[in-house]
Amino acid sequence: MRARAGLVAALALGACSGQPPLPAHPLPAGPQIAVHAAPVPLSPAFPTAKALGAFAYAGGVELTSADTARLHGLSDLKIWPDGRLLSIGDEGDVFEARIVLDEAGRLAGVTEGKLYPLTGEDGQPLSARGKREADSEGVAELVDGDRLVSLERDDRILLYPATGGPPRRAPSPNVVFPENLGMEALAQDPASGPDAYLVGGEASGQTWVCRLSAGCQDSFLVAKDEDFGLTALAPLPGGGRAYLLRAFSVLKGVRIILRVTGPDGATLDELKLSAPYTVDNFEGLAALPQPDGSIRFYLISDDNFSKLQRTLLLAFDWRPHEGRKP
Repeated sequence: MRARAGLVAALALGACSGQPPLPAHPLPAGPQIAVHAAPVPLSPAFPTAKALGAFAYAGGVELTSADTARLHGLSDLKIWPDGRLLSIGDEGDVFEARIVLDEAGRLAGVTEGKLYPLTGEDGQPLSARGKREADSEGVAELVDGDRLVSLERDDRILLYPATGGPPRRAPSPNVVFPENLGMEALAQDPASGPDAYLVGGEASGQTWVCRLSAGCQDSFLVAKDEDFGLTALAPLPGGGRAYLLRAFSVLKGVRIILRVTGPDGATLDELKLSAPYTVDNFEGLAALPQPDGSIRFYLISDDNFSKLQRTLLLAFDWRPHEGRKP
């Protein structure tokens, strides 16, 4: 997650005053919000494009809301088979909705929108303590329904009990992450146990296998070029995994790689998104196995609260037997 200059200035001003800065955007009066979903093509330059390699485009939308100024900065994604959607944002918000599919099963929009604050260990909204305390980047749900949220700047993982109540600290890697390049990727790890989860560092690609009962002991490195960061990951059936990588430069713009790997860690396929295809700062990933054996991947983008970017939700269908090593 790259901070904007204006927000950095606001944080600096708050630090000089000795008081935590106020939230950059006021919280909505209630959790319910109306969400507008405008369809987007796979590529504006190639309107008839329907696939990239073995990844079939299954629809995409741009999300906006006139009810709040906080439906922005969405950094990770969880979607359940019944269509429920959960995302978390850079200012300590939780966005919930339900996926809407058209008659062909393609992504058409979202409904039942809600936006409310993440709370801290004291039960108060994280956003009340400023950006450094509230920069949530990854979300996962364990087998028993407990949810995990990773935060950067003040690097930590909070566990929100399924039974309710304030969160508590969960084990996290015992390392010092670069500023604003912390635990961007977070996912449950059912192959390693019911209390296991994966934690990935954005800058290095180093990824740890953590357990509530045993801490973070094992780790491995996600292969990537130096200019790419690891922004999300998701478990796949049979022990495979999917990784979302992102790079940005003034000359090349935003580049995204969705890498699908098998249980042995070998790359099965890759989806590469860059201009002239629809692309933005994708940081969230969800993977849903389908009855026909395919996997539907959902990607959500963090617009950094910038008018030059968009909050996009895209869907791609991938069939394992169609995968190929790039």
